[in-house]
Amino acid sequence: MAVSRALRRLLRIRDLEEEQCRLELDSAVSERNRLEHALTATAERDRSGRRLVQASAHSGELPDRLAGLEEIRASGRLVAVLVPRIAVAEYNVSALQHEFLLKRVERRQAETLIQETEARDAIEAERRSQQGLDDWYGNRMHQNQTERVHAGSASVRPATAIAGTQGDGQSMDKT
Repeated sequence: MAVSRALRRLLRIRDLEEEQCRLELDSAVSERNRLEHALTATAERDRSGRRLVQASAHSGELPDRLAGLEEIRASGRLVAVLVPRIAVAEYNVSALQHEFLLKRVERRQAETLIQETEARDAIEAERRSQQGLDDWYGNRMHQNQTERVHAGSASVRPATAIAGTQGDGQSMDKT
């Protein structure tokens, strides 16, 4: 039984679904990485603000101190926004990884069905081929036996030919 078009179509659909899930997963991972990078940048902004406050404490510059305090406060607000977003992004990545793996399993199951069907078809074709060769050989052996039987009966001559008579009934020996 050949692999049906429906089964091949199913494999193609599963392949497309897996690819779509992979793209969604890549996008979610990219978003999570972007948020984590923003969190890292926010931590750097906080450190920068603290350094600015520390430097203004030594120099006595009030605008630098105020700018540093504002950087610290702004980075705190960003951390408060980014941390829950990162948690949601982590959850999305986890869910998409699970969905991607399920789609991969479905695709592989379809591939396995096709491969098993093709293997059965190959075995069946080999069996039919061997059966054809066996039939051919058997027919040939039977034909050779038949030819030998016919050849053997043709080599047996009638008794008159053995006695030496000619076709007109006269003997070849004249004494």
